[in-house]
Amino acid sequence: MRAFSNEATTGYADVYGARLYFEMMGMGHPLVLIHAGIADSRMWDDQFTDFAEHYRVIRYDIRGFGKSAMPTGSSSTSRDLYGLLTALGIARAYVVGLSIGGGIAIDFTLRYPEMVSALVLVASGLGGTQPSAEMRRADATVDAALERGGIDAAVEAENRLWVDGPKRTPDQVDPTVRARVSEMNGALYRLPEVDAPRERLDPPAIGRLGEIHVPTLILVGDGDVPDVIETANLLEQGIAGARKVVFPGVAHMVNMEQPEAFNRIVLNFLRDVDSAS
Repeated sequence: MRAFSNEATTGYADVYGARLYFEMMGMGHPLVLIHAGIADSRMWDDQFTDFAEHYRVIRYDIRGFGKSAMPTGSSSTSRDLYGLLTALGIARAYVVGLSIGGGIAIDFTLRYPEMVSALVLVASGLGGTQPSAEMRRADATVDAALERGGIDAAVEAENRLWVDGPKRTPDQVDPTVRARVSEMNGALYRLPEVDAPRERLDPPAIGRLGEIHVPTLILVGDGDVPDVIETANLLEQGIAGARKVVFPGVAHMVNMEQPEAFNRIVLNFLRDVDSAS
């Protein structure tokens, strides 16, 4: 086992006009964790220390989330990640992303392929996909909840959509997980709104999956929304050699609901990558 440093480094990196908050721990090959759109980097609490026993782990808040402010002006999430890794002196990393974090990981791999050693895509987004009618209705329900009941109502509506998923009721979900997501998502809703459009990868990732040539692990819960499950299938079909694992009985926040299984599967996958390199 590699030497392990249990001292976490925290700080901010100045990246393309933004200050991105990051935390770093451990030694070995760099491993980046990119959070979901209803959370911030704290969603990786159950992974950060465990993964740092084997790798140099970096988790960060995307600009406009958590402790990373959203400046005015356009930005690119994949370019931000490039700037963060460059600022930290990291030339190549394993990249793990959940939900929009997965979409960022894919875009980053397509834009900077030389910087990615392996991909782990969890309940992943994918640039260029269009939401189903069911997904648009679900988003409208969240918007209506915000208008009628304010932030707390909107956060609960998003919990029902993403944390519980379409197959479960709230009482069937670990209340600690729901509370943790509510805290992170509520903080996001309370941040000031800034007019800052995000640049999209052009052409989008959906038509470019054949360009990804790194070991790729796809993870998804069988209780997630149909759009996400379909995206996992597209990723499996489109990325050569990709392996998919389905987690039973969970929805979107796979790593938070089943951290022990999640950590074991990811670390085993990366161990295989280490052995092959």
